[in-house]
Amino acid sequence: METYFFMKKTTLYLALISLLIFSCKKDAPKGSAEHIESVTSQVDDQKLSNPQDSPNDWMSYGLNYSEDRFSPLEQINQSNVNQLGLAWSTDLGTNRGIEATPLVVDGIMFLSGPWSVVYAMDTRTGKILWTYDPQVPKQTAIKVCCDVVNRGVAMYKGNIFVGTLDGRLISIKASTGKENWSVITVDTSKAYTITGAPRVYDGKVIIGNSGADLGVRGYVTAYNAEDGKEVWRFYTVPGDPSKPFESKAMENAAKTWKGEWWKLGGGGTAWDGFAYDKDLGYVYIGTGNGSPWNREVRSPGGGDNLYLSSIVAVDVKTGEYKWHYQTTPGETWDYTAVQQLILADINIAGKDRKVIMQAPKNGFFYVLDRQSGELLNANPYTYVNWATHVDMKTGRPVETPFSRYEKFNMQIAPSPIGGHNWQAMAYNPVTKLVYIPSREMSYLYGNRKDFKYDPKTWNTASEIDEKKETKEDKKAQKVLGRLIAWDPALGKEVWRSEGASFWDAGVLTTKELVFQGNAMGMFSAYEAKTGKKVWSYDLKSGIVAPPITYMVDGEQYITVAVGWGGVMGQYAKFTESIQPGRIFTFKINGKAKMPALIQEEKKTLLDVPVTGSPSQVAHGQQLFMKLCDACHNLAGGGTIPNLTYSKPEIIGMIEDIVKKGIFVPKGMPSFGDRVSSQDVKDIQQYIYSEAAKKKK
Repeated sequence: METYFFMKKTTLYLALISLLIFSCKKDAPKGSAEHIESVTSQVDDQKLSNPQDSPNDWMSYGLNYSEDRFSPLEQINQSNVNQLGLAWSTDLGTNRGIEATPLVVDGIMFLSGPWSVVYAMDTRTGKILWTYDPQVPKQTAIKVCCDVVNRGVAMYKGNIFVGTLDGRLISIKASTGKENWSVITVDTSKAYTITGAPRVYDGKVIIGNSGADLGVRGYVTAYNAEDGKEVWRFYTVPGDPSKPFESKAMENAAKTWKGEWWKLGGGGTAWDGFAYDKDLGYVYIGTGNGSPWNREVRSPGGGDNLYLSSIVAVDVKTGEYKWHYQTTPGETWDYTAVQQLILADINIAGKDRKVIMQAPKNGFFYVLDRQSGELLNANPYTYVNWATHVDMKTGRPVETPFSRYEKFNMQIAPSPIGGHNWQAMAYNPVTKLVYIPSREMSYLYGNRKDFKYDPKTWNTASEIDEKKETKEDKKAQKVLGRLIAWDPALGKEVWRSEGASFWDAGVLTTKELVFQGNAMGMFSAYEAKTGKKVWSYDLKSGIVAPPITYMVDGEQYITVAVGWGGVMGQYAKFTESIQPGRIFTFKINGKAKMPALIQEEKKTLLDVPVTGSPSQVAHGQQLFMKLCDACHNLAGGGTIPNLTYSKPEIIGMIEDIVKKGIFVPKGMPSFGDRVSSQDVKDIQQYIYSEAAKKKK
């Protein structure tokens, strides 16, 4: 009996001590390590499952498991949004694309930037509290299709999780920025990268990867959040059928492939879209394009090629396949379905349905029953010419006769950039509308007979064949961006606001408003019901990241990360200059001044005579398109230099740069194992010839 009372007293004392320690941490100065530990350690499964109980915070990538990016905060509303002013801004000291969605809990912000660097900030002051640099080797840039970006982090039980460009998943102590653990999630000998944000569901960190364009096989992995041990892995396409299949799902998928696809990678990488239904216990995965793009090369003889360009539901505890819906059977246009997945409860045709929604690259907006995968509606949200419609009985697109560009080069819409890309859309349960950052854009596809697979570089097999006839679609020749309000129940557009470019930012919605930045640097608010612009602020640098909102000490803030870049930002810019990466935060009656603008050095065209023969220039062009054009576009120029405007002394060092890698510390990888000295000279002569053409 005495032992029983002793144990009971001890338990009570320990509980009181724990409560006292927690109370002290809770009362610690805001922004201190103790305060950060206190507020972030409370972000557990219960908190993440019930974000409505913490409306002041933004604790996960899409705000909640449904990924709807709808905030219930109403202090900033239609009546006072025109009074928004800058509260503070912070320079991150970066010069590449920023695509991240920040997380905020009790005024402490966590976000990622280029090269997978993570920052913790105090939103009360804009002060950076700590920085974690995973030291991604700069040579990793050789594996990257779309800039050295990172879209965000996850938070769970006092820790921050980030996927790094070189394929690691890392757990960081939220209070100090110190590393807890790190696991390698990919085969580092292949062209895998990670740019997407991890998610935490049921105590597991979910992470996918990128690299389909360069020839890899996609998969998603769940790791234990506490120690980083692998729990399950779901492959998105089958591997070598002569070896045991990893699951029944892969055995079934292999029946839809032909040829020796596994030697070409297969693709299907899940590099962005996830959602989670905690009641069903389903994780929803958006999967990517085929590798190579062109099915004629990847899977000669046809086939749907599961689970490319699909929404796949798997069990959160085991990774076991539950159902799938393929948006683009036999994908052959880079029409990924990794775009944002949104869960919602919607009345369709008089019946309440629990749905999952997506606007993937292929131009159709899909609404599915999220328990069964049943297709409820699918209609084009932008101009589409590869298919006439989606057959509601079969769930399959009805392709146009020319869609697979087999007999001639054909201009197809949408382009590989898609009618919608990774830039986040949002669903407003008040207006019952989805707001989509969309575009009209086409691309000239063709079947090259001389295609040769190279696992170290882009593998589209969809380049135009100069020996074939080229056909154009005049309706597909527009290149423009727009913000669309879409009614998912009726499957139709309600309003649109024409954007600044084809590469504008993701969105945030509140009860009455929609916020979006654009490529011209304008950060704007629109009436959610009508699309009328009611406020804007010129941030002087192109915006691609989506904004968030949160409340600190009774005041609502809007924050957007600004850093021009990404796959199209490398090529082009729509502002006078490209500014360093910055965090801008707004509030009602904010009085802070804009930071001083950095003036770009004026550049002039190269004026160096072409000494190479026509055949050398032509060879240089082939090599440039294969190895360099993914970053260095000679028609425009964004965050990555247009080499026709290089300084003569720099371009004169091209062999040291390309073969010897003297600029690797700056992020320019070495191609020393891929090109000869003569190859480099031919590339140089091609650059000189392009500069000469511009001078005429």
